[in-house]
Amino acid sequence: MMLDVKDLRVAFRRENQPATEVVHGLSFSVKRGETLGIVGESGSGKSVVSLATIGLLPGTAQATGQILFNGQDILTLPEPDLCTLRGDKIGMIFQEPMTALNPAMRVGAQIAEGLILKKGFSKKAARAEALRLLNMVQIPRAAERIDSFPHEMSGGQRQRVGIAIALALQPDLLIADEPTTALDVTVQAEILNILDDLITELGISLVLISHDLGVIARITDRTLVMYRGAEMEQGPTEDILRRPGHAYTRKLLAAMPSRVRASLEVGP
Repeated sequence: MMLDVKDLRVAFRRENQPATEVVHGLSFSVKRGETLGIVGESGSGKSVVSLATIGLLPGTAQATGQILFNGQDILTLPEPDLCTLRGDKIGMIFQEPMTALNPAMRVGAQIAEGLILKKGFSKKAARAEALRLLNMVQIPRAAERIDSFPHEMSGGQRQRVGIAIALALQPDLLIADEPTTALDVTVQAEILNILDDLITELGISLVLISHDLGVIARITDRTLVMYRGAEMEQGPTEDILRRPGHAYTRKLLAAMPSRVRASLEVGP
């Protein structure tokens, strides 16, 4: 098992007040080459789980349980080991590319940075690899856009740059936190198609976080449904969509437009 999360609990401390637990005993696993969708409404704890998985929880958070990645417990690793793990073994596509990208750096330099620092690439070789990655994520006129700043690109193009950065070091596991948020339907479909193609081509595992069951249905093998920091149900995505076992999942499905539900052949 590549990723095995056991009884994960996350609480946030507040000055002179008891800690508030926001993730309650969550357990799930991801095999090599598998895609897992984590779905739930805003505030259900999805992003907290993703940050815990990559060791990026803020100092006010306290996590207990186990997050085993290839047998190593991420919750017990010192920061230098976590820095080695991030990017090299676990890549992250953050929710909002405009804030995740450095506004003062050209996008090509941002993709190349990890290759130079962690893989020992020369600047010339890193730039060539950055251009290859931009082409791989289907940036139009990549040779021209490699020297663009983030504000000079559209939201969909910035998200593609974020994918390129996450894939630059060829991680074994990719975590995508709401990668299609605030994108129009056409661009959303393009981003999901790119992710699906790259996962198949590169053979990596994916944890896809979303509030939209339609997004989850497109590319995930298994689905975990969360509400208020707890698991409602999990299982094969097809089973969750067609035969939901929990009332909350049925409400999520009912909230989808009927046309979308029909296209996915999901249950009520």
